[in-house]
Amino acid sequence: MLEKMDLKKKMEPEEAKKLLEEASGKLGRLQRECRNKGIPVMIVFEGMGAAGKGVQINRLIQALDPRGFHVYTSERSNREERLRPFLWRYWTKIPEKGRIVIFDRSWYRSVQADRFDQEMSEKKEAAGKKMEVDYYDIRSFEKQLTDDGMVVIKFFLYIDKKEQKKRFEKLEASKETAWRVTKEDWLRNKEFDHYLRINEQMLEATDTKYAPWTLVEAEDKNWAAVKIMSTVCERLAYALEQKERQEQSGEKEAEAAPREAFLSDVLAGVDLSKTLSREEYKEQLDKLQKKLEKLHNELYRKRIPLIIGFEGWDAAGKGGAIRRLTSHLDPRGYQVNPTASPNDIEKRHHYLWRFYRDMPKAGHIAIFDRTWYGRVMVERIEGFCTTEEWQRAYGEINEMEKHLTNAGAIVLKFWLHIDKDEQERRFKERMADPAKQWKITDEDWRNREKWEEYEVAVNEMLLRTSTTYAPWIVVEGNSKYYARVKVLRTVVEAIEARLKELEG
Repeated sequence: MLEKMDLKKKMEPEEAKKLLEEASGKLGRLQRECRNKGIPVMIVFEGMGAAGKGVQINRLIQALDPRGFHVYTSERSNREERLRPFLWRYWTKIPEKGRIVIFDRSWYRSVQADRFDQEMSEKKEAAGKKMEVDYYDIRSFEKQLTDDGMVVIKFFLYIDKKEQKKRFEKLEASKETAWRVTKEDWLRNKEFDHYLRINEQMLEATDTKYAPWTLVEAEDKNWAAVKIMSTVCERLAYALEQKERQEQSGEKEAEAAPREAFLSDVLAGVDLSKTLSREEYKEQLDKLQKKLEKLHNELYRKRIPLIIGFEGWDAAGKGGAIRRLTSHLDPRGYQVNPTASPNDIEKRHHYLWRFYRDMPKAGHIAIFDRTWYGRVMVERIEGFCTTEEWQRAYGEINEMEKHLTNAGAIVLKFWLHIDKDEQERRFKERMADPAKQWKITDEDWRNREKWEEYEVAVNEMLLRTSTTYAPWIVVEGNSKYYARVKVLRTVVEAIEARLKELEG
């Protein structure tokens, strides 16, 4: 693929100057229109070493309003980043609606330079397995962003081995630029054909309809600059046309998926009569909390991240379960993240963005009191997102959780279930107790009126997002004692199973 590119393409400086001036004016206007329409843009620059990524990024941004973009340089991951899923550092940098983010190297490093380094160090088998997982995660990442309205533009700048060597030698000849050429660069030039194959496999595996690659003949910098700026203009103009077409015709609401004649009812089969005596509760609680305290140390020692999500009916006991879960844990090793309605900044990002920011480092625990599943429950029922958006979210959530488990995390999701009568009893109890009145709001009563609608949504959520790698655990919650013990026991058993797996 790459070796067949015509690298002789050139453009005279005067012609390039004229075309770039025309394109610059157009690009500035398109940037303003994208900002006004709330269209986010990500531009990715990848390519062979010394192909001129920095030069081309600099020429591109001269046409942009500096208040509307940010450039990130993706160096090798630091210690903090290595302790998290590899896409974490990119999820946390995606632009809000109307802004542009430019990546000088990106998430492709893992299947490009990092893969090459592993193969050169005779870890070829491990590199191959990781590569396939990373390809899956990358395609999922880009699909989720573009489905949400992001414009993703990817450039691969190509030069041949001879030209690369010449540029490396020129850089090394000057004290001011010699630092830019590393021994790794020279190794990739020496093994140029091998590195070329890695890049071609990357391009083939990640060239998609929603995020296609643009290959740039980069030996002539003028030709490359004109091609890059013209491509950006074309992609932004197309995105604006699509947006305008939607606004003029009225954004078509996707029809709800046809319902099954007999919808599976997960919740109907839950035995809410399960209970524990106070004595049994105290005995089991103490035993499990002490065991979890020791296991927490093992999680840190083995660098295993643990993610626990709590969902359930209002007043189902999420807070009480979380308090018992964390009472014996080292506070430096866990964080509880309460999830409220998204604020203005969060609304201007992809809905998963705010949750990625709170994902734990390896060896730490993140507990979410309500989670990303609000998309397919509250937002679905209350009309805060479109039908197309919440229907799409099941797959997006499964893929996010797959990415987390691919990175070694244990993911547990609890649905705390109570019946409608028990909820009413707890609501009235809270209203009668001055110390608990803050826990009950008018919104809780309004949500109760939609119990049947939420029940349908919860059943569908449990069926469509309980996976082998991130299962739902339905907790019988009419008895708070039973529920708290079941949560603790489930967490303990999951950690023990992972530790046993590592030992085996």
